[in-house]
This record gives sequence, structure tokens and C-alpha cells, in this order.
Amino acid sequence: MINKLKQLDQNKLEVSAEILRALAHPLRLTIIEFIDSHTSIHVNKIYNTLNLEQSITSQHLRILRKANLVNTQREGKFIYYSLNYDKIHHVNDLIKGFLDRNEV
Repeated sequence: MINKLKQLDQNKLEVSAEILRALAHPLRLTIIEFIDSHTSIHVNKIYNTLNLEQSITSQHLRILRKANLVNTQREGKFIYYSLNYDKIHHVNDLIKGFLDRNEV
């Protein structure tokens, strides 16, 4: 039983670390802000507007997808991105709660 709890806690920690790493990069935050300024936007518009290389943009979007911070929807040959606001609000609330509990 204790090993299962340790593994569950370890899994939660790994997921949390992945989310925080995804949010810790300035370029990913810029991409998140850009997506937020649109309801849904395709990847070409993201990298063209932000003057990024397509491969760099795709790498950062993959990290955001893996952390479940963005949603995707395919329409023909385009993949549209939108923010997973539920996940972002949840992460924000957790961080705020942590900081509130640990104020000096």
C-alpha cells in the first residue's frame, strides 16, 4: 500500500514538474499569450506572426500539448490551437494556494 502511495505521489510530482517546466519558458509564455488573444489559431499564424521558425514553434507547442495546456483541433491540413483554460486555472489556483500557505 505504501509503495502504491509513493508511486502515486511520484506520478503527481512528475506531472506537476512537467507543467511547471512548460510554463517556465519565456517563448512558451509568449505563445500562450498569443493563443489567448485569439479564440483558436492555426500553427502557421503562430509562427508567422511571432517571427519564429516552424520547427521551433512545433517543439514548443508539443511541450504545451504534453502538459495539457493547449487543445488541438484538425481542420483539413491545419491544426488549430486553443488554450485549455480549465487546466491553466487549476494550475494557477494550486500555485496561488501554495504561495498563500507558505508566506513568511
